[in-house]
Amino acid sequence: MDKKLLSLLVCPVSKAPLEYHEETQELVCKASGLAYPIRDGIPVMLESEARPLTTDEKLAK
Repeated sequence: MDKKLLSLLVCPVSKAPLEYHEETQELVCKASGLAYPIRDGIPVMLESEARPLTTDEKLAK
């Protein structure tokens, strides 16, 4: 994931910054509790496509 692109993207729900998780190929927003998938190198920034974070994921740093 391009760091410059990541610095420009925010969560469409909370407008909070996103964290890139390479192992799951997702952009994670702790504020909204959602993880947005990255498909073929393209972030899918749709709330309907995001998955809710588990309790453990919300608490992890």
